[in-house]
Amino acid sequence: MKQIVVDILDDGEVRIETKGFSGPVCLAESQFLKDLLGTETARNLAASFYQRQGVAVKRHIPLCG
Repeated sequence: MKQIVVDILDDGEVRIETKGFSGPVCLAESQFLKDLLGTETARNLAASFYQRQGVAVKRHIPLCG
């Protein structure tokens, strides 16, 4: 299930986390919140950002056969 989670910390900092998205589509889906909130100060991309729709990123290359 696709979700956008918004956390508002005690100091007023807002954190946005997307779940269930693959690839850069998560950035597009959460852009409306960034537009409402203002300047983005930091970005942490999860491993799922580097995956294409349904295709896992290989972590190693077989050297033999």
